[in-house]
Amino acid sequence: MRLRRTRMHPVMRDMVRETSLDIADFMYPLFVIDEQNVKNPIASMPDVYQMSIEYLLEECRELVELGIYSVLLFGIPAYKDAKGSSALDNSIVARATHAIKTRFPQMFVAVDLCFCEYTDHGHCGILDGGSVDNDATLEILGLQALHLAQSGADLIAPSGMMDKMIAHLRKVLDESGFYNLPIMSYSTKFASAYYGPFRDVAQSTPSFGDRKTYQEDGANRREALRESLNDEKEGADILMVKPALAYLDIVRDIREASLLPLAVYNVSGEYSMLKYAGKAGVIDYERVLLETMISFKRAGADIIISYHSKEMAHILKTR
Repeated sequence: MRLRRTRMHPVMRDMVRETSLDIADFMYPLFVIDEQNVKNPIASMPDVYQMSIEYLLEECRELVELGIYSVLLFGIPAYKDAKGSSALDNSIVARATHAIKTRFPQMFVAVDLCFCEYTDHGHCGILDGGSVDNDATLEILGLQALHLAQSGADLIAPSGMMDKMIAHLRKVLDESGFYNLPIMSYSTKFASAYYGPFRDVAQSTPSFGDRKTYQEDGANRREALRESLNDEKEGADILMVKPALAYLDIVRDIREASLLPLAVYNVSGEYSMLKYAGKAGVIDYERVLLETMISFKRAGADIIISYHSKEMAHILKTR
């Protein structure tokens, strides 16, 4: 056996390549802030911004021109309180969703469903003492999901990792007539240090403690699989692993155990490490970026949520 035979010619290498990337694989995260005429750069995340709706629509026009039709919206509200009230009534994400769907009806708008950006304590739901009250949080998650569904969202993406979250949201949406609205669950989301830059842009750092009582322990492989398979049973339409790069073994485990579409979130820390390494000249940035994205697909991901999406569109168009 001589395995080099099929590597000798570039056309042959392309023909036998097992894993490929397409711009349709990517979903681009966007951060909309409840202000006017604002585009705030984020020092820890080069080329990522907090944008008011006016700038958000400009960004969507650029995305459409690049062939990117899928976005994931996060909101930065004008005020915060203990229960995240600004997520429940005329929220910034609901207004942004309506604006995007009006201007760019071809855009697929997914919305992050959580309370960490909206609470003054930075945790993902209603507090009972120093801990998040799981079932009280389910109730307000249902209200937020219905509010975003009514705004025209194409997909609900709950990220809070509450027990029985998917079953509750599916019931709320179905009973309100949104039975065709899909749910992409952050089904295996780890309590990770890779989220640091995201918390700068989303302004969601907890004011005390951490999220280890509801986000997954990075040391637990079997429990990680159970989380995703449980969300599948509860009615999730798409599963997700977050972060991506340090957890590709989990991606493969879930891929082999489930037939549902599977997303990975290429998170802020992963993004910033590549950006700064490329800027320092210690890596061939474009080659490492491509190699990283291929690793996500090879591990079993169908969807890649990434701040690199625009760069990938440029790269894929020129190759």
